[in-house]
Amino acid sequence: MIKVYTDAATNAQQKKSGGGILIVNDNQQTQLSFPLEEEDNHSAELAAIMYALRYLLENQLENQNVLLYSDSKTAIKILDQGQTKNNRFSPYLTEFNEISEKFTLLVLQWIPESKNKGADHLARQGLQKSLKL
Repeated sequence: MIKVYTDAATNAQQKKSGGGILIVNDNQQTQLSFPLEEEDNHSAELAAIMYALRYLLENQLENQNVLLYSDSKTAIKILDQGQTKNNRFSPYLTEFNEISEKFTLLVLQWIPESKNKGADHLARQGLQKSLKL
C-alpha cells in the first residue's frame, strides 16, 4: 500500500502557490515540492492532488492500493462527491474522474493539518520556488 500526503501553500497577496507531496511506499519516502500556477488555496490543493496522481501513473504505481491524504476538506469533498458548483474546480474534477479509473484502489481521506506536516513543509518549499519565478 502506498500512502500519499499532499498539501499546498498560497501567498494570497502575490497570488503564488506551491505544492508538496510525500509518498511513503515500502518504508521508502519520495518528497516532491514544486511551484503551482494556481492563485487560490483551494485550486492549489486540488492541483497538488492531481500532480500526485499523475506522478503515480508516470511511475507505474497505479496497480497498488493508494491512500491519498489531504488536509483540505474542500478538495476531498469535491473529489469524493464527484461534483462542484464552482466552475474553477470543474477541470480538476474532470481530470480526477479520468485518472482515478486507472487505479486498482484509490482512497481519499481528509486528515488534520497536524498529521500532514511533511507535505506542508514541502508545499512551503514549493511556494518559495514559485515566489522566485
